[in-house]
Amino acid sequence: MLVNRPIPFLDLILSISEATDLIDSNINNHGKRVAYIALNIANELEINSSDKHSIVIAGLLHDIGAFSLQEKLKAANFEFEFKYNSNEINQHAEVGYMLLKKFKPLLKIAEIIRYHHYIYKEAKKLINVDKDVLLFSQIIHLADRIDILIKKDIEILKQVSNISDIITEYSGDYFNPDLVKLFNHLKEKEYFWLDTITSPHIQTFSRLLGYLPLDFSLDKILDFAKMFSYIIDFRSSFTATHSRGVTATSIKLAELNNFSNTECKMMEIAGYLHDLGKLSVPAEILEKPAKLNTDEFAIIRGHTYFTYKILSNVANLDIINTWASFHHECLDGKGYPFHLGEDDLSLGSRIMAVSDIFTAITEDRPYRKGMNKIESLKVLESMARNKKIDWNVVEILKLNYDEINSARMVAQKESLKEYKEFKQYYKTS
Repeated sequence: MLVNRPIPFLDLILSISEATDLIDSNINNHGKRVAYIALNIANELEINSSDKHSIVIAGLLHDIGAFSLQEKLKAANFEFEFKYNSNEINQHAEVGYMLLKKFKPLLKIAEIIRYHHYIYKEAKKLINVDKDVLLFSQIIHLADRIDILIKKDIEILKQVSNISDIITEYSGDYFNPDLVKLFNHLKEKEYFWLDTITSPHIQTFSRLLGYLPLDFSLDKILDFAKMFSYIIDFRSSFTATHSRGVTATSIKLAELNNFSNTECKMMEIAGYLHDLGKLSVPAEILEKPAKLNTDEFAIIRGHTYFTYKILSNVANLDIINTWASFHHECLDGKGYPFHLGEDDLSLGSRIMAVSDIFTAITEDRPYRKGMNKIESLKVLESMARNKKIDWNVVEILKLNYDEINSARMVAQKESLKEYKEFKQYYKTS
């Protein structure tokens, strides 16, 4: 029986922020830096710890709704809010809001993110929005634009005067003038800039936040992982329902392998997060209808490494991590990215590998129909005979094919409905 240990939620948020920043090296750790800058501004305001937590998490996840590299690069332009029409300005903020509000503990964070690209003179017109939400969103807005102004190839302390001049120039129109005054006081502290460019980690946030009462139970992490699977999958019509299918399949296989209730919950979390590393893959590659070239396939092959790396930073998630991250490893040691062999692969990892393959070959994709029972079992049995996947897991799937496939189809049908609703929202936001 596995121990159900609390999972530090801020660890998970920090790791996921890293995942969403992986698309382009120019914006790596942008979320962390924005969170750190915003927290320092919030400390100048002397607001309570709970609100600081909200600001930090909003900073870490503020661009969670930017699904493509193009969207991220647009937002990385300092005058983003002036150069593009209002729909383009607010689309990724609205998408982030829509996705994050599905997880109740993040509802306030979702609202802060929703308004983080409103310039000050427009934000003042939002009279029906909670005043704290607006203030916190303006803190994120200012922090976001400060980080965008930092040039990576120039010594940071040489840039302080120029950054301050630009921010001050837009005070009162673009930025909240009271927050600009706080920033101009903060800018004099060398440690602030040096901490910012070193991509602050959990220890830095802990030092500034104090005690973090943010440990979540397995059930809460399960709810969060389910919500986050939308962000992983909904970036592409090609992957729109995949995580749900893998999750439904892996739960059934875990139950049939006599996993405990706790272990089945862990398997469910692993299923939702198994493709977390695909956040490092540009949506343009995921959406490509033709065969991937060598360079594109190399990027795809890295996704399981990034899933492992991201989840490795989360305390008490080690077993779930191995189940989620090793789904492209093979018993013969010729899988990727670690080339682990059968002695290194637990039953949970083997179940996830079979679940991923089964879902991939049986689900419909925009460019082809999924395989039927005879075709899919032929593929799985061939892979088992060649020591790619576990024969016993395949045999259990074969004996319970209709039950497992039905669970997969029901889960993916529901996910497809949600994806269509999301796409309609995405077009109109």
